[in-house]
Amino acid sequence: MSIIDEIKFQFHQKNAITRIIFINVFVFLFFSIVEVIGFLLNQSSFLGIINYFVLPSNLSKFIFQPWSILTYMFLHDGFLHILFNMLWLYWVGSLLQEYLGNTKTYEAYFLGGISGGILYLLAYNLLPVFSANVSYSFALGASAGVLSLVCAAATLLPDYNFQLLFLGNVKLKYIAIVSVLLDLISIPQGNAGGHIAHLGGAMFGFLFIKLIYANNNFSYKLDAVFDGVLNLFTPKPKIKIQHKTTFMKTKSPSKPSQADVDVILDKISKSGYESLSQTEKETLFKASKD
Repeated sequence: MSIIDEIKFQFHQKNAITRIIFINVFVFLFFSIVEVIGFLLNQSSFLGIINYFVLPSNLSKFIFQPWSILTYMFLHDGFLHILFNMLWLYWVGSLLQEYLGNTKTYEAYFLGGISGGILYLLAYNLLPVFSANVSYSFALGASAGVLSLVCAAATLLPDYNFQLLFLGNVKLKYIAIVSVLLDLISIPQGNAGGHIAHLGGAMFGFLFIKLIYANNNFSYKLDAVFDGVLNLFTPKPKIKIQHKTTFMKTKSPSKPSQADVDVILDKISKSGYESLSQTEKETLFKASKD
């Protein structure tokens, strides 16, 4: 099996985490190649293509590219950025997927990423500290969706142990708490928009689990919406109908032998017709037709 065939096989397994990782990696490679081509050809227009998919903090720009609230969570700024996000996604996201299934995993990732994007937009347009940066700042990265999965898994399975290098077994709830606190205290240190988006995703992940367990009706409706959207992107199997004519050979029932008939007649003479079994009656009937 070739590498391409292996990728196709894994993608068609319908595992939510695998598909999210594949899409992130594909998008990263695509824009990286576009960047290389733009650099070699000295074409700045190539380098600017990604700007149509990042999430701009300026609302006047955002209204002309509203799709960026989704696309920004599949973009990354460098190899280490995507590497750590995908590792988090695989380690913790796979845990949530194992316990809640694909649909809930998609919900936590996408809605967590959207929540992070909304909190980022609100912060940059309402808080005075960002007024000088709002015209040119933007957000990108899967971190908000990943933190949503981390906090959702930690809320669902708080005492689940992860084996961490140099630390040994650490409960998932402590990993989530430390991650959230690090993002919170890092806001003034740089990349404030990114940390704020992370917090938006983390808050959604926590509330997501609380809400679906408090209101099953909401959970079912949300699943129905996501399943409907996912079905739009699921290729329909090609059904080929073949008409096949089948000829059945019928075999005429064999004629009862005279000896069999004589035995039945003797029984009738001794015990009467009513003493015959159903099989004997059918044998006599067949014999009478010839």
